[in-house]
Amino acid sequence: MTNLFENINDKNIEKLKRILKANTINYRKNVNVLSNVNQDNFIALIDTGSVQLTFSDYEGNKTIIDELSSGEIFGSLTSYIKNEEVSCITKEPTQITFIEYTEITNDEIFKNDFYIIFIKNLIKLLSEQLEAKNNRIEILTKKTTRDKILEYFKIQSQSKGSKIFTIPLSYTELANYLSVDRSAMTREISSLKKEGFIKTNGRRITLLY
Repeated sequence: MTNLFENINDKNIEKLKRILKANTINYRKNVNVLSNVNQDNFIALIDTGSVQLTFSDYEGNKTIIDELSSGEIFGSLTSYIKNEEVSCITKEPTQITFIEYTEITNDEIFKNDFYIIFIKNLIKLLSEQLEAKNNRIEILTKKTTRDKILEYFKIQSQSKGSKIFTIPLSYTELANYLSVDRSAMTREISSLKKEGFIKTNGRRITLLY
């Protein structure tokens, strides 16, 4: 994955952050980072740790929108977060750097050679995360629980370059991510094992087809 500050030296990174008026905050586990953020116009870079974007409906049912970890970004330009039903919860102690989007077009930044590098990195990172969102859409368009599971496994296998991979979610979180019933998902995974499509060891999956 592209690093937002890739090919920019440490001195210029610090200068860039000052120009962008970047604000770095450390959070404990299980904190909603959107509770004290202006949600209209920002980009947030996860320096360390991981977060989970979730949507809660009026009955309290939660759907995982996205899982993001170190090096990835989120914000008003990349996610639908201008809604009180959406939360961004830290899954572990997490450090996040916030940048207001309007600062990226600040005239002062155009005077620096590293600006073009930064913008190229930002575009590449946004493209990579857009591909991940498209993969999610591809999963959700599948009609059956089995097809959603197999599509998810295929995407994980391709991203790791191996038929052996570890699911980065708990089974409860995976069911939410796939928008399926957890019991139905567990039955399908068991059936896939019995039919010789996969082997499992906890969250470690081996594709046999």
